[in-house]
Amino acid sequence: MTDARPLGTDEATFIEAVRSGDAARFAVMTERHRRELQVHCYRMLANYEDAQDLTQETFLRAWHKRESFRGHAALRTWLYRIATNACLDFLEKRGDRTPVQSELSDSELLYLQPYPDRMLPEDPQESVVARETIELAFIVAVQHLPPRQRAVFVLRDVLGWPAPKAADVLELTVASVTSALQRARVTMREQLPGRRLDWRSLGTYELSDDERSVVRSYIDAHERNDLDALTSLLRDDLRFAMLPEAGTLSTTAKDAVEGWISGGLFQPGHDDWRGTITTINRMPAAVLYLRTADSPEHRLFAVAVLRVVDGRIAELIGFDAAGTPWLDLSPTL
Repeated sequence: MTDARPLGTDEATFIEAVRSGDAARFAVMTERHRRELQVHCYRMLANYEDAQDLTQETFLRAWHKRESFRGHAALRTWLYRIATNACLDFLEKRGDRTPVQSELSDSELLYLQPYPDRMLPEDPQESVVARETIELAFIVAVQHLPPRQRAVFVLRDVLGWPAPKAADVLELTVASVTSALQRARVTMREQLPGRRLDWRSLGTYELSDDERSVVRSYIDAHERNDLDALTSLLRDDLRFAMLPEAGTLSTTAKDAVEGWISGGLFQPGHDDWRGTITTINRMPAAVLYLRTADSPEHRLFAVAVLRVVDGRIAELIGFDAAGTPWLDLSPTL
C-alpha cells in the first residue's frame, strides 16, 4: 500500500541523500520529525525516557534501512512505520500482555512518566497532538490495550490514518485492523467514561481561567496548611494516584484525603509549602516546594498534574519531582 501521491520534494531530496551517502542531510531530514515521533512512542509506552530511547532507535533503524525507501509512501509515514514497529518490539521484550483487570490493579501506572510540554511538537496542526491524547488519563487508558491493538488505535483514532495505511504499517489485513480498532474503542470507552470519543480533534493549549483558579487554590491550600480547603477542591469521584508508588487511578477523594493524613501532610516538617503553576502533558499542574527544618530554602518536592471539571479536581496524579529531571523545574523557590 502507498500514499497514492506524486513523489514529494522531501521524498526526492531524501532519496538523493541516501544515494549520495549524505549522512548529514539524512540526519537533518529525519530530525525534523523527532518531536512528533517521540510523542507517538510515548503514547505507545507511557514512559518519557523509553520514548526518547525508541525515537533514537527509530533513527538508527531508518539509517540501516535507508536503501529500502523508494518514495512510494511519504517520508513521515515511513518513519512512523519504523517507530511503531520499534515500539512493538520493545513492548514484546518488556512483556506487555493483554491486561486482566485483577492483575492490572497494582500495575497500570507501573511505567507512567510525565511528558514536558516544551518537548511537544511546536505546530499542533501538523503534528496532530490533541490535548486529550496527551493527558495522563488517556495515556494510562491506552496501556490497557494489548500492544498491536494499541498501535492500531493510535494510528487510526489519534493520527487519523485510513485503515489500509495502518494495515500496511502493521502488516495486517484491513479486516484485522478494523476488528482491532472496534475492540480498542470498547476498552477506551470503559477506561474513560464520560469523555468524548473524537480524539482526533485538537483542543486548546492554554489554561482556562477555571483551571488556573483551581490550581491556584490547590497551591494556596498547601501554603495555608488547610486540609479542609484542599478537600473541598476534590470531586467525590476523584481519580487519584501518587507515583512512583504502584497504584491506580481509581482511588476516591475520601481515600486520597485519608492517605494525606496518614502520610503526615501539613504536620510539622511537612507544613511549609510554596508552589507555582505550570502545564505538563498539556494539563494544569502545581509544582510544590517544601522547606524543612534542615534547609533554609524551599526545595522541589512534587508535581501534581490535575484535570479540572466544573471547577473541581477530577483527576490528580502526583509525581516525585526528584524522579523527573527532564521537566527542568527549578530546584529551589
